[in-house]
Amino acid sequence: MRTIIQRVSRASVTVDREVISSMDNGLLLLLGIENGDAQEDMDWLIRKIVNLRIFNDEEGVMNKSLMDVGGDIIVVSQFTLHASTKKGNRPSYLKAAKPDVAIPIYENFLKKLENELGKKVGTGIFGADMKVELVNDGPVTILIDTKNKE
Repeated sequence: MRTIIQRVSRASVTVDREVISSMDNGLLLLLGIENGDAQEDMDWLIRKIVNLRIFNDEEGVMNKSLMDVGGDIIVVSQFTLHASTKKGNRPSYLKAAKPDVAIPIYENFLKKLENELGKKVGTGIFGADMKVELVNDGPVTILIDTKNKE
C-alpha cells in the first residue's frame, strides 16, 4: 500500500458536481492498493497514520497526532500511486490491484480506520472521476509505502 498523507485545513471530494465528503482540520489520504497487499500492510499503515505526529503543539512544534487533535480524515482511492514511469512516457499501472481485489481491501481499510479513530471517515467513490480540493496546511505532505517502511 502506498499513501500520500496531506495535513489540511480544509478538503473536499466532489463527484458529478455533488460534494460527497468535506472536512476542516485533519488529513487527506490518497491510498493506492498494490497486488500482494496483505492484512499486515493495512494494520501497520493504519497505526502509522493515526499516530503520526504532524500536528502542531502549543509551541508550534509538530508533536501531536490526528488522535491528539481530534482531526477528521478523508480517504480517496488512487491507483495511479503505483504508476511505473521506467519505460517510455506512458505510465504503467501493472502493480496496482484490479478493482475486484482492491475494492474489498479499500472497504476493509476504511472500516478498520473508523474503528481506530472512533468516528466516521470521509471517502471518495472508488473508480469514479473525482475532483479533490484541499488547502494543504504547512504544507505537510508525506509519502508512506508499506513495502519500504522508512
